[in-house]
Amino acid sequence: MPVFFCPENKLEKSGCSVYNLIMILKELCAYYETLLGISAIPDISLNGLQVGNTEAEIRTVAFAVDAAFETIEKAADADADLLFVHHGIFWGKAYAVTGSVYRRFETLIRRPMALFAAHLPLDLHPTLGNNAQIASQLGLTSREPFGEYKGLKIGYKGVFPQPRTIDDILASLSLSRSDCLKVYDFGKEKIASAAVVSGGAVDELSQAVDENLDLYITGDAGHEVYHFCKESKINMLSIGHYASETFGVKAVATQTEKDLNLKTVFIDCPTGL
Repeated sequence: MPVFFCPENKLEKSGCSVYNLIMILKELCAYYETLLGISAIPDISLNGLQVGNTEAEIRTVAFAVDAAFETIEKAADADADLLFVHHGIFWGKAYAVTGSVYRRFETLIRRPMALFAAHLPLDLHPTLGNNAQIASQLGLTSREPFGEYKGLKIGYKGVFPQPRTIDDILASLSLSRSDCLKVYDFGKEKIASAAVVSGGAVDELSQAVDENLDLYITGDAGHEVYHFCKESKINMLSIGHYASETFGVKAVATQTEKDLNLKTVFIDCPTGL
């Protein structure tokens, strides 16, 4: 369950309701770190605050999948004080602050706007994560963790109350076949079980086959899995890396509004991939 975290001197109270229209950045970061268990999850991404003055006041939080220049510009246009993303700027190595990286930093600092990233912690969160959100939207029951990645199970598997077709399953995610990167429909027409691992998790398909599941859902597609799906008689949906990872940031935005009453905005910058 989320922990309500808020400094008393920033609260405005009316009856039984609590309204918080401003938070100090370091306190908001502590809220997200607690909510998502940031420090407990190893990751090559520099999860947490990546850019920002920890004493800055935050009134509006923008949420997006990628810390791309286009996303940062749109967040600035929305007058956001903090941009919360799934894919941050740093990925396990040092970067020279030149070219496109410089443009990102320059826009963030001039605005000024802070940047907070949550990669694996957002994928695997049991309620707000990309995979938990997709599994809930699919209506999967008897859910269990699935998809081992470096010792962590970051996805979910489960069963449908009633067997469903691929088109029914896509409709529950507000998608169609034409929205997907690829539909590998080589398995059962009536699907009783499924697993989901968002983003670039093509390699975890073999685990779905080993566990005798009817359907595997991920973001990316792959040439190498076509014959594997066909020969294993399993269905696979590649719904797009971007599309599969909008679920988590939207869920955190909703939780932020609920817990803290800060203004939030979703910045949509689809890649088509």
